[in-house]
Amino acid sequence: MEDEQVRREASVAKISRQNADDSVRRVKGESGAAVPGSDVHPSIALVNSATESVGGRRVDALDSPESVRAWLLARDLIDSDGVLYEYCQGRIVALRENLRELFTARVGGEEPPPETVDAVNRALTSAPGALLLRFDAGQGFTRRADHPATQVIEHVSAVVAEDAAALLAGEDASILAQCEADGCRRFFLRTHARRQWCSTRCGDRVRAARAYARRRAAGSR
Repeated sequence: MEDEQVRREASVAKISRQNADDSVRRVKGESGAAVPGSDVHPSIALVNSATESVGGRRVDALDSPESVRAWLLARDLIDSDGVLYEYCQGRIVALRENLRELFTARVGGEEPPPETVDAVNRALTSAPGALLLRFDAGQGFTRRADHPATQVIEHVSAVVAEDAAALLAGEDASILAQCEADGCRRFFLRTHARRQWCSTRCGDRVRAARAYARRRAAGSR
């Protein structure tokens, strides 16, 4: 009886790992070309994980604990054996919205809400920052953060919040921008001063819309 239970649990675990791997592949495959800055700043990638499609439909890459796990795995923010729960999803989504408010304030030259700054500071200090010394017979001495399974999301939040703080207070803050294409809410780092869009797709969509508007205007004369 016990052996059968062990086999069932092992089978469920294997299926869960396979599903997670499939989700990671979908995340990587659907992302296409990286929005400038999102490949080096997980905070930009997090804020951009919720956007709208061309038709106005909201697209959220973090709409379930499983999708959150896949998203974090694809960016090497958690180990493959990391387990996330529903409250973990809520924590990371809340951080995303707080960072969006800070990015919006920075781009718009406005003062951010004090409570939002406080929330990000809490995320910054939510996990121990010291890298502890460990010894393994095969690897020798190593250093790593000590964050048990119950603190995985705290560790992730601290890492992403640290990245956002460094971005907003650093030199790259001056090139942080928001895509000017209608319906797109993504943030990116400008690769040149006149760049207005986060991707070639958004740029092409705006230029096509402008060309269509010009043709309609010419045809109505």
